[in-house]
Amino acid sequence: MDNNNSSQHISHKFDQEMESLRNKVLKMGGLVEQQIGGAVEALQSANAIGAEEIILRDHKVNSLEVLIDESCTQILARRQPAASDLRMVVAVIKTITDLERIGDEAEKIAKMALSLAEDDAGFNSRYAGIRHLGDHVKKMVHDVLDAYARQDVDAALQVVKDDDLADEEYHNLTRLLITFMMEDPRKISEVLDVLWAARALERIGDHAKNIGEYVIYLVKGKDIRHLDLDEVEKDMFS
Repeated sequence: MDNNNSSQHISHKFDQEMESLRNKVLKMGGLVEQQIGGAVEALQSANAIGAEEIILRDHKVNSLEVLIDESCTQILARRQPAASDLRMVVAVIKTITDLERIGDEAEKIAKMALSLAEDDAGFNSRYAGIRHLGDHVKKMVHDVLDAYARQDVDAALQVVKDDDLADEEYHNLTRLLITFMMEDPRKISEVLDVLWAARALERIGDHAKNIGEYVIYLVKGKDIRHLDLDEVEKDMFS
């Protein structure tokens, strides 16, 4: 094999490795999405069996993180990527860390669901706001994974912006739950479970926002953390 063919073969093999890496991240993201949806559903129905399934599946998320991390280490060691390829590997390493943490938050929600079920507590209709918050952050995760797959900076920036709404919904829900506890102290334990689940959902929104920032870094080579979003948008899209 001459040098030109050898270089083409190496380049093609590297492209395959990077595509495989991308697909593994999306597989991990899909599993995490299922965990969020299942955990919120278990919470609303106080479903002990559903909650236990979410808790037991968390190891799959952890295993994927380890697998992808090892793949990234091998690529860095063997390929020594530069420029956009290096940014891709760095973005993947950061993304899977946030996905793993989203999985942890989903597990926390499932544990709160289990606690409600064990206490024979029904899910009060007044807690319905948590379903809305759950739907919002799950959509953020879905949208940011789609942005990652398509390397869509506009979509990624929208997810970063969407975190403000998640924070607002969380704070509104927190105030409501505190009011419930004050009105009926007998419900304090039950409401605290829902409150901790709401906190976990708010953290999921934060992690989705982080991934959106990584997508922008990957495509634009710009770290937008801690920057004013209006200025970022003007700088990148003007």
